[in-house]
Amino acid sequence: MNKFSAGMAGRIRPYARLGRDRLAVVVLAALIMPAGVSAATRIPLPQPRPAALAPAGQEGRQASEATPAMPETPPAPSACRLALTDAVAIAPSVPAITGPGACGGDDLVRLEAVVLADRSRVPVKPAATLRCRMASAIADWIRTDMAPLAEGLGSRVSELDNFDSFECRGRNRVAGAKLSEHGRANALDIRAIRLANGRTIALTDRNVPHELRETMMKSACTRFMTVLGPGSDGYHEDHIHLDLAERRNGYRICQWGIDDPMPAVAPLLPTERPAEASPRETADEKGNASEASREHAVAPRTASRATSAAPPTEVVPEPRKRPATAGTAGKTAKDASKPSPSVSGASTRLSTAKPVKRKRRRHSDLPPFLRSLLE
Repeated sequence: MNKFSAGMAGRIRPYARLGRDRLAVVVLAALIMPAGVSAATRIPLPQPRPAALAPAGQEGRQASEATPAMPETPPAPSACRLALTDAVAIAPSVPAITGPGACGGDDLVRLEAVVLADRSRVPVKPAATLRCRMASAIADWIRTDMAPLAEGLGSRVSELDNFDSFECRGRNRVAGAKLSEHGRANALDIRAIRLANGRTIALTDRNVPHELRETMMKSACTRFMTVLGPGSDGYHEDHIHLDLAERRNGYRICQWGIDDPMPAVAPLLPTERPAEASPRETADEKGNASEASREHAVAPRTASRATSAAPPTEVVPEPRKRPATAGTAGKTAKDASKPSPSVSGASTRLSTAKPVKRKRRRHSDLPPFLRSLLE
């Protein structure tokens, strides 16, 4: 038993020494393995290509990939945006609109309501997308002009009826027309202003008092660069167009016709023709009657002319003949061969026409050689 034990121990002892060596290797590998694996998984990236060898148009691409993009800072608010506070109007800013074409703009707001001096709000229905300057002009018009006008009527402004604000289109929605100020968010169309007592003041209604509409027209034309209403171009008969279009020398357009109300009582029609009245003459009968009257008027004149005495016979002396010259000798001989009627050495001419008076030429106006021949 002891021999067997000693032999087995001799045989096992080398393997035990080998197990300890393996265990040491395994422990060492376990300590080194995380660093080796992490190093193996980190794949090296190629260096950025030099700008001189980069393709055309990609020079800045390598730099942008190398450095992270910084977030864009929003532009500073404009002076109009700073002045258009919640004490004046409820008009939150909206992002700038670019296109299509020339449509859009920057510094835009959504005008939801106008705040009056007593902190009451005048909603704009629906909310209007406008430039800040246009929205500020609308708020000032309501606060400064329309609110006192409503107070004079015993009420206050409660709502502004918005017909159209921003819309990318041509003028009057005509295909191919010039871009409208609505496409630049620089215009507003208004149909009516409503009061708190339930009254609606339609700006183009003939039944609204003439003086009231004229006062509103004068205030709008003072504040806005363009005011178009009834009578302007046929496209603004049911609303008023307001905008702040910039023109040379500050030129303004104010075309808002204040039409009078329709008469309450229609004009009287002519009374009906009595049944016993004589029938009316037709156009042909009137023409025949006028021709007959003209012929009747011409006949007495012809008869009076025929019965009138003949004019007296006038004796016209024969004109004096000029002496014959060398050039007219042949003509004189021919004229002498023709017989000429004569009575008592003078020719008589019976004529009912008025004798023609001939202007006698003075001898002093003739040349000297002809003057001697005629004297």
